[in-house]
Amino acid sequence: MVSGYVLILAVLMLGGVIATLGDRIGTRVGKARLSLFNMRPRQTATVVSTATGSIISASTLALLFGVSSQLRTGVFELGRIQDDLASAEADLAQAQATQENVEADLESATAERQRALGRLQEVNESLNRAVLQQDATEEELRQTLGQLDTVSQQAETLRQSTATLRVERDRLLQQQATISSQIAQRDRAIAELDQQIAQRDQQIAEREQLLADLESQQDFLEQQVAALQTQYQGLFRGNIALNRNQEILAGQGRAENRAQAEEFVTEFLQEANRIVSRAIAPGTPVDQQILLIGNREVEALIDRLATGEDYVVRLLSAANYITGEPCVLQRGEPCIQVFIDATPNQQIYAEGELLATVALDPPPFGNRQLLERLNLLLAATQFRARQDGIVSDNLQVADNRPETILNFLEAVQQSGQAVDFQAIAATDIFTAGPVQINLAAVRDGQILFQTDVAPTLLENGDNRSNSTGR
Repeated sequence: MVSGYVLILAVLMLGGVIATLGDRIGTRVGKARLSLFNMRPRQTATVVSTATGSIISASTLALLFGVSSQLRTGVFELGRIQDDLASAEADLAQAQATQENVEADLESATAERQRALGRLQEVNESLNRAVLQQDATEEELRQTLGQLDTVSQQAETLRQSTATLRVERDRLLQQQATISSQIAQRDRAIAELDQQIAQRDQQIAEREQLLADLESQQDFLEQQVAALQTQYQGLFRGNIALNRNQEILAGQGRAENRAQAEEFVTEFLQEANRIVSRAIAPGTPVDQQILLIGNREVEALIDRLATGEDYVVRLLSAANYITGEPCVLQRGEPCIQVFIDATPNQQIYAEGELLATVALDPPPFGNRQLLERLNLLLAATQFRARQDGIVSDNLQVADNRPETILNFLEAVQQSGQAVDFQAIAATDIFTAGPVQINLAAVRDGQILFQTDVAPTLLENGDNRSNSTGR
């Protein structure tokens, strides 16, 4: 406030000083009768007086504005200040309203803070538990990191091994390609070798078949040699009536009980006794028992027949006996030793089964060649039949007529083709026999010619037993 008084005092003093100066200047100008801008002196004095008054006012204002910043602000910024004041009042009213809202919010926030403090306490407790769990987790993490380091080392080793394996794989792939090429070449070579082996196997099969035929023929010839030797011994000693292991009588027997079995065996031995008597003492009636056989063998035979099964019974000579055997002619004790063989009469071959095969040489065929191969086929068939247990040596070809066989051989000869002779079972063949076969000429698995047995001939063929069977 003191500064305001000082300012007013200074303005008054400055105004007096300036007025004095202006009066003096005007007086001097008037006395000097100066003229400015071609004006009259009086007009010039008036202008100087006016200018002096303006300078007084200007200097006053300048002094006021220069000394008081509030005056400058009040003069030049009063409108803006009034606008700012109105805006400030509006902002104050809004701030008061906001303050009220803030106070309400503060009360709500205070309540929320209390609730948050409760939750914070719970969170702190959870945090403590979490810290403990974190400590355990960190311990597990350290262990896991240790394991991870180990795994990383293993992974690095594995990567190195993988790189090595990739290099090895590439090398193996190259080797595989090379080996595949070699395998393809070997496969072609093996295919060629397989073809050669197949051809050789076929040749070997043909040779084995030829060898089997030769072995069959050799067995047949050995049997003929043995028979000739026996005949020679018989001629040396006298006429042979019975050879060792010669079949005296064969019969097919079956009994439902022991009584029927005893009846069959009695009749069988009586018939055999008559056959042996006629062979050893022809023309001389022999009414005594000359066959020497153990009672134990007879009882065993009766027991087997009493089972109800079908048997083939054979009586065989146990030694060589000549015609006119002294022990028979002297009517002494039974001296012709025999033994009995009883075999179940079961099916050996089924109808249509292949029994033997003989290869026929390439044409042209001669009659002698055809007969030799046919005889070899029949000998092989008989040999196999004996080996498989057929007791009868009776071999029946087709209808057992020579014309049928000759027609077959003639058809083969006229065909002029290389064929195989085959013996095929004409019907089911049992242990008792006979062996009934058909002849077939086969080429490449196809039957070209075949002999057939008429059904009536099969039904009326040779009897399967030489004695009455039950």
